[in-house]
Amino acid sequence: MPTAGSRYHRPMHSIRTHFAVLALVAGSLVATSPVRAGECLPNVREGWVRMPPAAMPMMAGFATIENRCTAPVTVVGVSSPAFADVSLHETRIVDGVSRMRALPELRIAPGDAATLKPGGMHLMLMQPRAALKPGSKVVIEFALKDGKKLLGEFVVRKPGE
Repeated sequence: MPTAGSRYHRPMHSIRTHFAVLALVAGSLVATSPVRAGECLPNVREGWVRMPPAAMPMMAGFATIENRCTAPVTVVGVSSPAFADVSLHETRIVDGVSRMRALPELRIAPGDAATLKPGGMHLMLMQPRAALKPGSKVVIEFALKDGKKLLGEFVVRKPGE
């Protein structure tokens, strides 16, 4: 049976220290290793869905899509299992009137971000497949021009939040 002084027994704090050091080394390698343009994906953050004030078959989605890649990315489609139809839209003021139009694609330059926000670019989320409640989460998938998919998690918020 191994004893405390044998080479087969390590105190628990020593094992934890080794794992902590390995985690730090691995984290620094990931943070500093270059990502090839073909492997890089943008990041969807702060995604949220605004519930309508009354029962309606449409909602709006907002987020920031960051492109930390070395090449531009182009979003060419949007979908979600939570909605029958999802599309990218933009609201603009034209001759003093707020107008909304569908955007066929969204190009994001390297190192840039696209902000989907109320009164600007946003997602139109049509015909929810199930009742959504504040605090619930839905997944939205962005199709990229190069054939890759980008997933974002969106939190459902009450109207006015």
